[in-house]
Amino acid sequence: MKGITTWSFKPYKPLDFEPDEYLYICRLAPGPGVIAVEWLDIMAKHNRGTQYTVCFKRTADDAFSYYSTKDKHALLTGLDSCGEYELYVKTEGRESERRLARTGFVPGMVVNYLHPDDPAYSFSGRYLCSPSLVKLPDGNLVASMDVYAAKNPQNLTILLSSEDGGESWRYLTELFPCFWGKLFVHRGALYMLAMSTEYGDLLIGKSEDGGTTFGMPEVLFRGSCSFMENGPHKAPMPVISHAGRLWTAIDFGAWSKGGHASCLLSVDENADLLDASNWSLTKPLRYDSTWEGTVKGESRGLLEGSAVVSPNGDIFDFLGYRTGGCVPDKNRAVILKGSAEEPGKRLSFYKTVDFYGNRSKFSVLYDDVSGMYFSVVNRIKEADAAGPESKRNIASLSASPDLEQWRVLCDLLDYSNEDPEQVAFQYVDFLFDGEDLLFLSRTAFNRAASFHDNNYITFHRVINFRGLLK
Repeated sequence: MKGITTWSFKPYKPLDFEPDEYLYICRLAPGPGVIAVEWLDIMAKHNRGTQYTVCFKRTADDAFSYYSTKDKHALLTGLDSCGEYELYVKTEGRESERRLARTGFVPGMVVNYLHPDDPAYSFSGRYLCSPSLVKLPDGNLVASMDVYAAKNPQNLTILLSSEDGGESWRYLTELFPCFWGKLFVHRGALYMLAMSTEYGDLLIGKSEDGGTTFGMPEVLFRGSCSFMENGPHKAPMPVISHAGRLWTAIDFGAWSKGGHASCLLSVDENADLLDASNWSLTKPLRYDSTWEGTVKGESRGLLEGSAVVSPNGDIFDFLGYRTGGCVPDKNRAVILKGSAEEPGKRLSFYKTVDFYGNRSKFSVLYDDVSGMYFSVVNRIKEADAAGPESKRNIASLSASPDLEQWRVLCDLLDYSNEDPEQVAFQYVDFLFDGEDLLFLSRTAFNRAASFHDNNYITFHRVINFRGLLK
């Protein structure tokens, strides 16, 4: 057994595992009456033309049905429109682990799925989280997601790719350890900026082949690697270019310690991104309830900001604002200001602004074509007086000319008639693709464990999104 020289695995398994004898189901995508399944077989490279059998049945049944193929993917059809299934793949005396899937409708295109009772990734977690989406120079899309559960290791990220604009997806690789990751492209290469685990080490890794393989990551900053102690925190937040540097927002803290402080992370865009000494992080700035325009009450502070350039050319950190239980309890965001001339300088308070969807993760992106800022947010209806923070069953597109005056253009997904404790479209990551807007959603639907502990990552396309400005 040799030491590792890569961040990526196909698949990641513990040291005492015997991968050569194993079939690995690497992707599930159930729909109404169908289940798409994809698997890996390491031995297949030595034995081409292998015949595989997918064995599947309703969970309540005794007998399996069978589907045979020489491909390493299959679409099981003719299933119940909405039902519980168990399945596995076998060939030549070898078989995969048993996996679970529930058929049924879900909005959008299913990129990946994990049944709430499926223990396939229990070494990391049980739910799919942190969607990140990027478009490569060759036009292919790459999506990433991690596998999490509260107080679990939370250290595996799965990457998938699409060659047809998101209409279909295929497994690409896995990164370990990797959590809360954001994909971005710089100088033609694909990078992943991520944590090793919750409040763990801040890492960056690089792929020269479109995400198929990643070299060993570089540690930019050390963390506590414990949910009980302060450390770096980040979601898949935008990485932008401004004043000759790349910028993104980072938090520091822990919920168990009372919340998080805000930072900006940056690097000279001409420097080697895999050299930690080239990166600069501002000193953490704690939320201050005496800032002008802040809400009244015990706010949990700020989290998950977007690095964004103001109309005047300033570098801002546009942050979500935890206002649940406060007055007002929603529709506020906080802007902190950085310094392009002194990238290590601590952020300063700039302004509190009206903003729909402040209570759960969102991103803000500037669109060069329209000259507008856009965000996909979880709008809470005004009729929901002091609605619970769990209300994430509406995903809305909002826009602003100046980062201060925001309006909702439309609801992209409105399932407000569904139980807000079970249905959600959250942690949206999006990009502009010509006339369209593409986004990934951390989606809870069709009997997820809860709105927060979701079961799908779904892909969505908003056609001619700039037309909504009219």
